[in-house]
Amino acid sequence: MVCSQIEIKHYDNFQLTNFNTLRIKSIAKQFWIPDNYGEMISLFKKFKKETPIVIGNGSNILFSSKGIEAPIIYTGNIKEVFIIGNTIEVEAGLKAQTLSKMAYDKGLSGFEFLIGIPASLGGAIYMNAGAHKQTISDYLINAKVYDYKKNKILTLTKEELNFSYRHSILKEKPYILLSAKFELEKKDKAQIKARMDENLIFRKNRQPNLALPNAGSVFKNPSDCELSAGALIDKCGLRGFRIGDCEVYENHCNFIINKGAATSVDYTNIVFEIYTKVKEKFNVELTPEIIYIGKMTKDEEKKWKILKK
Repeated sequence: MVCSQIEIKHYDNFQLTNFNTLRIKSIAKQFWIPDNYGEMISLFKKFKKETPIVIGNGSNILFSSKGIEAPIIYTGNIKEVFIIGNTIEVEAGLKAQTLSKMAYDKGLSGFEFLIGIPASLGGAIYMNAGAHKQTISDYLINAKVYDYKKNKILTLTKEELNFSYRHSILKEKPYILLSAKFELEKKDKAQIKARMDENLIFRKNRQPNLALPNAGSVFKNPSDCELSAGALIDKCGLRGFRIGDCEVYENHCNFIINKGAATSVDYTNIVFEIYTKVKEKFNVELTPEIIYIGKMTKDEEKKWKILKK
């Protein structure tokens, strides 16, 4: 691994194990760590012929065990926060759990649910993360994004961000989140803390913590079925089901944990098997939340084409 002598920190042939919550081993051909979004924009200008992949905390992603050819930009250092009264502006790389704690410290309510979400702000807005009847879009005023096709910064309103269940316009357009502004509610700190604690207890009792490597919820809850994705998987008898080193989590069937040496092939195979069993039993086609990044085997390509249709 070699650190290049340029202004923006960059590593060649970089091991990504510690940069994805599933802890999949994968090698990035180039790994860049900008210190601000100006540096990140300069990287997009540098790589005109190939679009870089932007990652934050590495949840909800599956890195290919065959490696990543496209440049990867890590936003973990882009994390400034500005708080004035009830308004809070946050850069994309800040961890959601850190944001939740900062809001609590200021007596601001609206981010209690983030305490249990292992994502960066960028990832949370990209997929409109939510839990416990709260979503990241609830208190959002606007967001700054970089349009890397037109090479300009845009400020988008909440309406323009086109939020819906596990969706934002960032999934549709060539936009990269730079920062977002929110207006939260002033509340008693004890009340905020109580709700945060409830959320943490719920997660501890039902969902795996990151000591059991996982990528977060595997499937979206289907809109045309009364049962959740986890319940459907459970009713197919797949609790504890295992392929290779990937296993359906015993306490919540919509999570898959890495038992130690899981590969992207293991993960793909178990996700596809779950999808197939649920479709056969309930005629429901589950849609994965997970985003695959990197080179695929022919079998993986075939299966993800079906999973993402």
